[in-house]
Amino acid sequence: MGDSKGSGERPRWRRCHQEGGAKLRSTRGFAVSGIFALLVQAVIYFMVMGTIFFRRKTIGIGVFFCLLGTMHFLETYLAAVFFVELPFGLISPGSTVIFTGKLAFFLLLYIKEDAEVIRQPIYGLLSGNILMIALGLVLRFYADPASLPGYNADLRFIDQIGLLMIWGTILLFADLILLVILYERLGALVTNTVPGRIFISLSIVLSFDQLFFFVSLHLLAGVPASALYGGWIAKMGAAGFFSLMLTAYLRFLERTPVAIPAQGAADVFDRLTYRHRYEKLVERIGRDALTGLQDRGQFDAKGAALLQAATQSDLSVSLMMIDIDHFKAINDQYGHVEGDRVLREVAAMIAGAKRAADELFRYGGEEFALLCPETPPGAGAMAERIRTAVSDSQKPALGRSVTISVGIATFPADASDFRGLLLKADAALYEAKKMGRNRVVSASASLSRPTA
Repeated sequence: MGDSKGSGERPRWRRCHQEGGAKLRSTRGFAVSGIFALLVQAVIYFMVMGTIFFRRKTIGIGVFFCLLGTMHFLETYLAAVFFVELPFGLISPGSTVIFTGKLAFFLLLYIKEDAEVIRQPIYGLLSGNILMIALGLVLRFYADPASLPGYNADLRFIDQIGLLMIWGTILLFADLILLVILYERLGALVTNTVPGRIFISLSIVLSFDQLFFFVSLHLLAGVPASALYGGWIAKMGAAGFFSLMLTAYLRFLERTPVAIPAQGAADVFDRLTYRHRYEKLVERIGRDALTGLQDRGQFDAKGAALLQAATQSDLSVSLMMIDIDHFKAINDQYGHVEGDRVLREVAAMIAGAKRAADELFRYGGEEFALLCPETPPGAGAMAERIRTAVSDSQKPALGRSVTISVGIATFPADASDFRGLLLKADAALYEAKKMGRNRVVSASASLSRPTA
């Protein structure tokens, strides 16, 4: 696997390190300091990776994954053969900058996307590393490759670095499970600040990885013990740097909710593999079977959470309670099949008229609830658009139009909590019906139109 220890010849990677160090010392007057070089690398790494990640919605997440895969070889190679000698030990840019940065971006990928997503590049890296070794082994059957002056194939080197990459990828999978558990648990047990959670999570995982990856480096490349403690110190500094950069990214570029809390190692593993299927099942459970809208349970849960978030951000939320006028008469005259069709069509028209940020629910029977963040003073105007869209639609099977009545209440102007908001919106809806239906009534001001 490695070079023979009994041959008297220095291992190839140790020799490369020593020769590289001699060249570095010979140009001391022109070389930048080791710490500054690592800092410049870290800044460049974060800027490029962060830019590609930020544009993933337009260029595709696959571009980001390809970039991770491209850097994987360089990361492993530098971790084995290129070291910067600092007072506290040997530091490799591959481990300190590229690997720590990769781990930080995997955490960002989990926060912004899904645990299911972060497993995809890991499986790709592991498959690619195994394939690289397999193809190299096949080439060993060809015993007479062409000889080039000063440059010849070293398949043993491919074997060594391939094994390192496989071991590193297996460790990475374990790292990410531990990283997700720590990030989630820290929010409940230690600190809920984003930089604190990121830094502590990265520090613990990097310490775990540093120990186990060093063992392979030492056995394959003869890397000395000073790279163990020196690399650990440097990685703690890198963890601090990337924690601050990720916090700034989340604060100024992509504000994000806290990920769903994990329950333990088995739960996180399931989320790394089957979370998408689980969430699809949960989504179906929380949906109204007839209209496809979110159901009453979702309304109760999301409404309270939305008001809590609005309180913390000093924002407003409007609630519209929407009722189909004379719906019982439709069922009685035309039957429940036609009544169900009307329900689906009205739900589709409301969904088409609302904004992307608004949440629409089937509250019960012929009644709908629409939660609208930051709508005042335009809540009444939007409700009028919805009312008009429904009343203007043609219903040939009924021989008449279908209309709706809308009641609006706004937090915090009309109510200080979710229950109070619901009561005020419901009272406004009752007032709209009392005034003749086919109109919009606000809890604070009447915005009505005569019936058609």
